Amino acid sequence: MRGLVRWTTVAAAVFAAASCESGDSGSDAEEARLLAMSEGTAEDWDIVRSALAQAWDEELHLRPLGETMARIGVTFVGTAYVPATLEVGGPERLVINLTELDCVTFVENVLALGRLVHLHNPSVLENEEMLRDEYRRLLTEIRYRGGKLEGYPSRLHYFSEWIADNEARGLVRDVSLELGGMADDTPIDFMSTHPDAYRQLSQPGVVDEIARAEARLSARPRYYIGEEHIEDAAADIADGDIIAATSTVEGLDIAHTGLALVRDGSVFLLHAPLVGSAVQISEVPLSQRVQRIGSQDGIMVARPLAPGVAGGDR
Repeated sequence: MRGLVRWTTVAAAVFAAASCESGDSGSDAEEARLLAMSEGTAEDWDIVRSALAQAWDEELHLRPLGETMARIGVTFVGTAYVPATLEVGGPERLVINLTELDCVTFVENVLALGRLVHLHNPSVLENEEMLRDEYRRLLTEIRYRGGKLEGYPSRLHYFSEWIADNEARGLVRDVSLELGGMADDTPIDFMSTHPDAYRQLSQPGVVDEIARAEARLSARPRYYIGEEHIEDAAADIADGDIIAATSTVEGLDIAHTGLALVRDGSVFLLHAPLVGSAVQISEVPLSQRVQRIGSQDGIMVARPLAPGVAGGDR
C-alpha cells in the first residue's frame, strides 16, 4: 500500500491489509508465488517485450518522454485494476507485475518502459538477461527512495515524496507551482497514525522510520493546483505528464494517480481506477473528474524527463 494513495478510507486500508495475509507464507507454493512476483512471470516479460518493440517500431524514442509514455500507456487500457499488488508476504522485494495494476504501479511501469525505450535500442530485446536486469533497475530507481531498495520504509509510500525523490534524481520535474499551484502545508502522517492498516508497521522500528519520513515530507514545500484552477492550467499540461490527485483525507497527500492525455484541446486522465476495475481513459476531462470526487481537491503535476534532459521541454 502506498500511504493509502489507492484508498480513501481507513476501512478500505484495513481490508486491503487483511487481504495480504491470505495464504500460508511458509508453504512451498507460497514461496514459489512470491518468487514469481519478484522475478516476473513469462506473461509479464512478454508484455515488456511487446511494449518496447512497438514503441521502437513507432520510433517513440524520438519523441518527448511524456508522449512516449502516453502512447505506451494507452496499450494497457483494459488491464485489470488490482489493489495492493506490492503487498506480498515476507521481506520487501521488487514486484514485477504488469498483468495487474493499481494507479501507482501503472504510472511506475509505464515510466520504466518509457525510460528504457529512450535509454536503449531494439538490440536489448535479443539479450533476455540484460533486458530483465535493466527493467528491474529502472523500476527500483523509480519506486524506492534514492533508487535503493532497503526494506519497506525505503518504498516511496506517499506520492508527493515519490515526485520529490524522482525529481531530485532527474527523472521528473514537478511543474505544479509554475502551472499556478499554491502551497500545501498540511501535515502528512496517515501511515504512522493508522499503523493497524499496514501489516509491515507491526515490525519493530518501522513505524518510527515511517514517522521520520513523514516529518521530512511535511517540512518540505509542496504545491498543488486547486480543483477550481485545473481548467486554467490544462493548456500547459502535456501528454504523459504524471497527474496526482490531492486528497481531502486528514494526513494523506494523494488520493489517485494517472497520466495526462491531451485530446482535442482537453486533458483527460489515463489511469487504473477502482471504479471500472481496469486501466481506462476518463470519460470526462480531468478538471471535471476531480470536481466530481469529494475525496479529491486538486492535482500535482510531474513532467517526465528523458534521460540526459535537465529541463522539462516537451
